[in-house]
This record gives sequence, structure tokens and C-alpha cells, in this order.
Amino acid sequence: MPNSVGRILAAGGALAASLIGTGASAGEPTPWQMGLQPAVTPLMQSIDDLHDILLVIITLITLFVLGLLLYVMWRFRESRNPTPTRTTHNTTVEVLWTVIPVVILVLIAIPSFKLLYYSDTIPKADLTVKAIGHQWYWSYEYPDHGNFTFDATILADDELKEGQPRLLEVDNRIVVPVNKVVRVQVTADDVLHAWAVPAFGVKTDGVPGRLNEVWFKAERTGVYYGQCSELCGVNHGFMPIRVDVVTAQEFNAWISWAKKEYAADDGGGPPATRVARIESTR
Repeated sequence: MPNSVGRILAAGGALAASLIGTGASAGEPTPWQMGLQPAVTPLMQSIDDLHDILLVIITLITLFVLGLLLYVMWRFRESRNPTPTRTTHNTTVEVLWTVIPVVILVLIAIPSFKLLYYSDTIPKADLTVKAIGHQWYWSYEYPDHGNFTFDATILADDELKEGQPRLLEVDNRIVVPVNKVVRVQVTADDVLHAWAVPAFGVKTDGVPGRLNEVWFKAERTGVYYGQCSELCGVNHGFMPIRVDVVTAQEFNAWISWAKKEYAADDGGGPPATRVARIESTR
């Protein structure tokens, strides 16, 4: 039995080491990126779909208004109408420019409210992770798996390894299983923060004294990055988030390793050396 435990811990340590690099399926910004990051959760896919619908609607509205402007400029130009019209009201036009926008807004509101309800209704969770925002790093707790705690702080430039993105990489990352509903409870202990991962379609404020919740279900393994999205102070841009989505077997091995690795963590914040490295990144 001790040998089995040792193998599990070794496997967890090996997994933690292997996750240091950024995989090919990493969810992060890319140079000259025009669109949203590829969706890896049903929630983000729904956001993408609504975004595409709205893009079509606003494009059609823009083209229609442009056509009206060009027509009016041609039809009512001074050379064609030396004597300007004295018309002040047109009941048909006034009804149309009131009713049509209302219909468009109602058509937009229906899928918007459905998506809002979908994002705010948390299904039965397979895993809960608590994220606590500090100035300027994150702490994480796994209450369903021994309630261990660890801090995640940004890596300075001289700590980065090949393939790791600058200003997005951290020393400790969240690990979650693929195809499982993960509930993230978000709070803060000083000022407002915001926990956001674009590829998951999640973003919520961390408010001192309040517990907010978001959820996601990642459908592909990989490495996904986010950042604090609230103006929380001078080091606001140095609070990255990294989530590693792995298989169930890899997750169980990591949990066994993390319980031992973070057992002595008192949650009192990163050492002074880590804070110094954060400052050196600025």
C-alpha cells in the first residue's frame, strides 16, 4: 500500500511538472487576434453564437442606415431641390422608426435573457474551487478535496521557461478535470477584483465580504489563461489566472500530490521574495 501511495504522489508530481509548459491547446491571446478566443465550454459557445447573431444584426442596421443616408444625400440635394420641402411630419415614417427598433430590441432580448439565465443558473457541481483575490495575487481552496489552500502569483520575466506567456504565467495553477461541472466561488479580502477566463466565458467580481459564483464545464483538455478584470490597484495587470484542464486520472493524481504539497500552506500570502518578483515585473 505505501508503494501505491508513493506511485500516486510521484505521478501527481510528474503531472505538476509536465503542466509547467504551455500546451498546443492553450487558451490565450494571440498576436493580431481579431475574434474571441476559441470556446471550450458550452457557456462560451452560447456567447459566441449570440455574438455572431448580433454582428449580423448590427451589420444589416449599419448598411441600411448608410443606404438611407446616401439616398437622402442624392434625392434631396440642393441642385435637385432648389425649393426645399416644408414637410414636418410623416405618420408612416414615424411609426416605422419607432416600431422597427422595438422589434429588433425584443428579438435581441430573448436570446440575451436566455443566455443570462443559463450563465447564472449553476448546475449540480462535480467540483468546487474557491478563488480569493488579494493585492496582487490569487489564493485558491479546494473544499471538496481536503480543503487545501495555495497562492498563485505571477512569474517574473527571469522565471519564465520556453513557451510560457509573459504576464500570464503563474507559479501555482488551478487543475480541474475535463467534462466536469466546476463551480468557482469568488471573493476578495481587500479591494474589488474580478476572476475571468475568456475561453470559459466566465467573469465575476470578487467583493470583500461577499461570495459570488460562476461555473464552467471545459470540454477539452489544455491550458487556459485569464486575468483579474477589475481595476484593483497599481499591480492590477499582474494578477494572471491559469487553469489546467486534465483527464480524471491526471486530476486524481494531482489532488493526491497537492494535498501533500500544500498541506503546510497557511494561506498567509506569498513570501516576500515572491512579492519582490512581482514588483520587478512592472
